[in-house]
Amino acid sequence: MSAPAKSYPKLHNAMWPGLVGKGSPGAEPFLSLDRMLELTVNASVDGQKFDGVDLFLFDPHIAIDLSEDDLKRIADKIASQGLAVGSLVAPVWPGTVGDSAMGGPEQRAKFVLAVKKACRIAELLNRHGVRQYGVIRIDAADGPSHWAGDAKGNTKKIAATFREAGIVAAAHGERLAAEGEVCWAGMHSWKNMVDLLEQVDMPGTVGFQADLAHTYLYLLGVNAPEAALLKSETYSEAEFEAAYKTMTDALRPWTIDFHVAQNDGSVHGSGTHDKTGRHCPADDPKGRLDITKCSGYWLQGAADRGIRHICWDGCMFPNAMLETQSTWNTILKAMLKVREAHGWT
Repeated sequence: MSAPAKSYPKLHNAMWPGLVGKGSPGAEPFLSLDRMLELTVNASVDGQKFDGVDLFLFDPHIAIDLSEDDLKRIADKIASQGLAVGSLVAPVWPGTVGDSAMGGPEQRAKFVLAVKKACRIAELLNRHGVRQYGVIRIDAADGPSHWAGDAKGNTKKIAATFREAGIVAAAHGERLAAEGEVCWAGMHSWKNMVDLLEQVDMPGTVGFQADLAHTYLYLLGVNAPEAALLKSETYSEAEFEAAYKTMTDALRPWTIDFHVAQNDGSVHGSGTHDKTGRHCPADDPKGRLDITKCSGYWLQGAADRGIRHICWDGCMFPNAMLETQSTWNTILKAMLKVREAHGWT
């Protein structure tokens, strides 16, 4: 096996593409955690492999109230395959443990409870040894159209909820990363995202999770045309670079978790998941992004912000694509290029 020239960031694969947008009436069935792990472990490029996985704390992968013994069995299984665990997705949405971060007191209390329960899982995985880095991922658990009814007041509520959740996370030695997507209230544009993080005002504890696919739609102003940095989908390379620099300069200082992804300029929803940035295969001919180059904007100073891994997000890929081993080899190849260009030792 050839050794990587750079040891960081570690390269992780997300397990939630087997869950998100799956399992509901009319949607494709779930893919089990075991199957997602198998596909990850079997990926190989010139002898190099994925270093770990990021997990969604949700049935049927990992129940949020799973017993310590049952969680240890899962951790043992992951570690036995030579993988680490990184970031964890907290179940903050209505219908899971959580509820709207801009709702009433009971709803917001449920949101914080979801983070508290995720911190318990994180603590157990840390104690086991399979997890030594990563964040807990959150969002506002509500949509832009609802938010728009009282934009200023709702952002204030979300910020207060995130602060309360941040206090809980900090008490457990964890950090929270809010994943900016065009489908989340108060997080649906790059300007709204910066405003929200500034109002939370917990740098180093509550930060940003940047996803290449989702943040590309920030440039286009999907769901927030007033914040568009590219006024049409036809632009020059110089126009793209100027827009991308503006966005990343604003959000990079807050970025504590990073998803490698591809997007074709469109939105996509599946099952119960709202339409958001479409995740495309790494080699999609319609992909708008130079994955390696764009990743470099986000990864400047990453080690200083505590980033030790990056993760591929193939959320809502169809099952046939997920079940094809070459999908993951191509993804791993793209991630290796990112690490070689922008990594560190």
